Amino acid sequence: MGAKAKKALKTKLKKVAAASQAAEKKAAATTADFLPLEGGKGRKIPEGKQPEGSTAKATVLYIGRIPHGFYESEMEAYFSQFGKIKRLRVVRNRKTGKSKHYGFLQFEDPEVAAIVADCMHNYLLFEHLLQVHLIPQEQVHPKLWRGYFKYRPVDRVMIQRKRQNKERTLDEHKKLVQKITKQSKKRQRTIEAAGLDYVCPKIVGEMLQAPKKIKFAED
Repeated sequence: MGAKAKKALKTKLKKVAAASQAAEKKAAATTADFLPLEGGKGRKIPEGKQPEGSTAKATVLYIGRIPHGFYESEMEAYFSQFGKIKRLRVVRNRKTGKSKHYGFLQFEDPEVAAIVADCMHNYLLFEHLLQVHLIPQEQVHPKLWRGYFKYRPVDRVMIQRKRQNKERTLDEHKKLVQKITKQSKKRQRTIEAAGLDYVCPKIVGEMLQAPKKIKFAED
């Protein structure tokens, strides 16, 4: 066999190998039931036992050990590939709005909920093993979905800014200056008790003209 014939044969073999790999990838993509969040090949849903008794019609799932950054929008985008989601809630702190790393998910189809519970339980996600369990219908709290919409944390910086910058009457301004003066004197006594030679700057707010935002009380 000549050099040209060998080269042509190698080229043909490469094309055949590339075509077979493409066919395998396409077949894997069409037969996969869901795609992993971290990427990679699609996966098949493992064949599990059919739910019996009270969990046979359960549609609500408890999801624990939710990693940081995997919140409402991410969970909805990921779990919607299994079936239609009816409601979703990530439990959050009422004051800070931070996630408590567990939540609840409800599908419209109980079969889909059972498949997700069987497939995603102990699933490694961002170094966290998800804990997914079906909740029987009789154990679902009637107030579970109260406020299940996306929580918007309170902007406490903005609240304090408005509180500090609000318009004050002359009496309110005097009370504010007296409070600051009292705090300054207390701070000065603490510094002197510590044996430090330092004098706090004097508060001259009472000697300044009234700020523009002060409104005088009407008679």
